[in-house]
Amino acid sequence: MTQISAIPSTDGQAKERIELAAAYRLIAHFNMDDSIFTHISAKAPEDEGENAFLINPYGLRFDEVSAGTLATVDIDGNILRDAYGAGINKAGFTIHSAVHAARPDVHCVLHTHTSAGVAISSMEEGILPLNQWSLQFHNRTAFHDYEGIALDLGERERLVADLGDRNVMILRNHGLLTCGRTVGEAFALMFNLERACKAQLAIMSSGGTPRKIDAELAEKTAQQYESWDKHHSGNKPDPQWDAFQRLAIKHYPDLVN
Repeated sequence: MTQISAIPSTDGQAKERIELAAAYRLIAHFNMDDSIFTHISAKAPEDEGENAFLINPYGLRFDEVSAGTLATVDIDGNILRDAYGAGINKAGFTIHSAVHAARPDVHCVLHTHTSAGVAISSMEEGILPLNQWSLQFHNRTAFHDYEGIALDLGERERLVADLGDRNVMILRNHGLLTCGRTVGEAFALMFNLERACKAQLAIMSSGGTPRKIDAELAEKTAQQYESWDKHHSGNKPDPQWDAFQRLAIKHYPDLVN
């Protein structure tokens, strides 16, 4: 079977930049963006700085972000590259630098403020075991209490302590956060987390009686999800992310610039 290349060959931008730009366009495509706010970050190419990461420049909508406009910043907040010239959002730096500094296994950090995500983050229970989508996150979701807009660098220590070694976090009264060993993994987790939130809200507003799945079956299903992830992460083939990237390139070819 011939594999269809997800990312076109280019002599201009690094693969890391193109993949991250694709994630920005996809978040906008699926209506998970929030004006010029929230962020997706990923480790920068090695030649752009040690312990540096890529993030959107302040002022661009997600549907405007391209590989070349992504800013490069180190974990101390020094901007190493900023073609757009507007700097970065300080609140975004606080959250993303915290995870990149504490979790060397994490390549990409994705944070959203969607209506469904904010609604679930405002509920004490978080994600309930009501369907197959939600079971991916059964007993695998971290929680971080709201401390106001994330401008206090002191919050970083508390945030990463709450995250621990998990890759999904509900920022209480705020939104959602996912981490991945690749951009594709972080995106897939957020895509699935978002629809689990939407499904839960639809169930709760339906007037019907929610039918919870028992803990033993929920744990079995969560482990099944993890088994799939182990075969499609890191340097291994990830057909779902390839498919998503093809969608992004098809609709937004300028993202590679």
